[in-house]
Amino acid sequence: MTQNGIIAIDKPEGISSAAVVAIVKRKLGVKKVGHTGTLDPFATGLMLCGINKGTKLSQFFLGSSKHYLAEVALGIETDTQDYTGQLVNRCDPLVLDSLTHDTIIETVEKLRGIQMQKPPLYSALKHNGKPLYKLAREGKPVQKPSRMIEIHSIEILNIQKESAADLISKPKFLSDAILLTISVHCSSGTYIRTLAHDIGQQLECGGCLSSLRRTKTCGFSIDDAISLSQLEDMSQEETLTRILPMAQSIPFMPVIQADDKMMETIRFGRTFRFQQPLSFADGENLTDFKIIDTNGELVAIVEYNRVLDKYYYCCVFIN
Repeated sequence: MTQNGIIAIDKPEGISSAAVVAIVKRKLGVKKVGHTGTLDPFATGLMLCGINKGTKLSQFFLGSSKHYLAEVALGIETDTQDYTGQLVNRCDPLVLDSLTHDTIIETVEKLRGIQMQKPPLYSALKHNGKPLYKLAREGKPVQKPSRMIEIHSIEILNIQKESAADLISKPKFLSDAILLTISVHCSSGTYIRTLAHDIGQQLECGGCLSSLRRTKTCGFSIDDAISLSQLEDMSQEETLTRILPMAQSIPFMPVIQADDKMMETIRFGRTFRFQQPLSFADGENLTDFKIIDTNGELVAIVEYNRVLDKYYYCCVFIN
């Protein structure tokens, strides 16, 4: 059993990402735990936690694309662009009734591709060291510049009308909204809340996010994850078996097995070269690759700069 690597958690609704990290740390009895991407408290789904040395892998997950199942409430606008915020506008029911399924589908399909997106006023991005959501709550909202994102795919899975009877833990203002269940594959840095808002703007009825579930990222699927309740029911020994070793935690990264000479080179931090050139995608000048020992254990992650023809250590894990 290893105490270094990645564990996949199915985050429940109503708990912060930081709280999930604290629970995992306590249950596993390890020194260091960190996550590879925040989920809002109302969101659920796949959350990857780095354990001990595995926390050093977080930097290599940040740029990965993500898959979500999301629910968009059409006809409702809030200040946070999701159902946890304050209602700022409700669409005329006649406008909602005039929306056809074909119009909704055509509008959503147009959102595929590369585009500029404005980060929401309520977000964890910082301005002068302070999170935007704190500034917004103080009545000092700051709009960050638009950022380039990409919607690789977006698909409507269901369209239905919400009713007051269906609302249990959500605000009553969602009653009578049209709910779109969508599947989204997007680039890192995409705000699904803002995507929901943009769908509402395009349809001229307003929209906000009413649920969000992350299903895939960084080569992991929600099927790989365990719930916090499952984690709590396990013995400490059982929980350690759920930690994926570091070399297996980055399946998307090219791998090279080190011989004794290379191991010595890495151990002393010396520069090295390979006899055979590494393969690159067209136009790619930088690449990260992992180096494993004869036992399959991760010993280093190295970046190669093709322009300079040099290798740089990103992380070294040899004792």
